[in-house]
Amino acid sequence: MSVLLGKGEKTRRKIIRKAAPVFNQRGYSGTSLSELMEETGLEKGGIYRHFESKEELAVAAFDYAWDEIRRVRLTALDQIPSPLGKLHGMVDTFAAKPSAISGGCALMNTAIDADDGNPTLRSHAQSAMREWLEYLENAVRQGIAKGEIKRGTSPPSIASVIISTLEGSLMIGRLTGNRTPLCLAREHLHHMLNGVTVQAQ
Repeated sequence: MSVLLGKGEKTRRKIIRKAAPVFNQRGYSGTSLSELMEETGLEKGGIYRHFESKEELAVAAFDYAWDEIRRVRLTALDQIPSPLGKLHGMVDTFAAKPSAISGGCALMNTAIDADDGNPTLRSHAQSAMREWLEYLENAVRQGIAKGEIKRGTSPPSIASVIISTLEGSLMIGRLTGNRTPLCLAREHLHHMLNGVTVQAQ
């Protein structure tokens, strides 16, 4: 059932949608109010009518970006019945489209940008990371239970290596200006997953 939104809520959502790429590209400290005004087409009062502070808007923008990342990555994986297939699919999905909004991976950008001076934003980034780790860990556990993945395989280790490898290769690729590191990471992770796969007899 569709939900009818009031004018105020529509405006709020528009501000978040427009602000998310700005924060993702420039970071919290690097994003100015004038840039947000230009991007949203609103004056200062129009923005702060819906958000008490820049921090509140930044947090809402990150949550929006993470929702978009989740939608892009998980929609395709939901169609894969095999837990092991989901792990391979996560690697391929990230390699094909690391970000759902412009500016790169919002989780990595926010993790780097959100220091102790912005604890709320950092907390939301930490929550998103835990969610991603738990998704991968659960897929490994389900794969072990279904006999697809070798017993003794560590779910936390597999999850951590997948995320670290993908995010690290994305950072190198951005600095060098090419996709080779990401392609190599994808190949390496598929090889790692094949190494813990129970081979059919």
